[in-house]
Amino acid sequence: MKTLVLMRHATSSWDSPGLVDHDRPLNDHGREDAPRMGRRLVERGIEPDVIITSTAERARSTAALVAGQLGTPARRIIADERLYAASVDTMMRVIRSLDDRLAVAMLVGHNPEMTELATRFSKTAEAMSTAAIAVFTFDAASWADVRTTPSAGRAAAAPVGVTFDAPDRSHDRNR
Repeated sequence: MKTLVLMRHATSSWDSPGLVDHDRPLNDHGREDAPRMGRRLVERGIEPDVIITSTAERARSTAALVAGQLGTPARRIIADERLYAASVDTMMRVIRSLDDRLAVAMLVGHNPEMTELATRFSKTAEAMSTAAIAVFTFDAASWADVRTTPSAGRAAAAPVGVTFDAPDRSHDRNR
């Protein structure tokens, strides 16, 4: 089994209009929501073996705050420039290239890509608001088998479990 956790970065600040998009930090709301979502992952027993984050400041900060709640060591957080302004195909390449020894992987990135990827995995996926989390469980032995659509010669490993959660919810929704 492989579990993929998709998370959109928490709410970012727009207080410095001259700041390059890549360098925008989290605002106060985002600094509260990211740890809250980390605690919810702990409550559900989800502990990523690796957290791969966009290199954008707001995504890296979100990943670090979530990791702090999970007790994930910093060495298991990887900043990957491919996740900034990524296409769904690029995110899938990142996922399919994961080490098969990893059972649970988390990606922290941006919209609209996170929502688009989530909806490709599940038609019941919801729009990924800031700090939202979508958890997909696949009956697959290899990350290379995780696919959004069947491809020639390979069976797609469709999710066998799908869960969505966001900071403004009192509980998650299973689909």
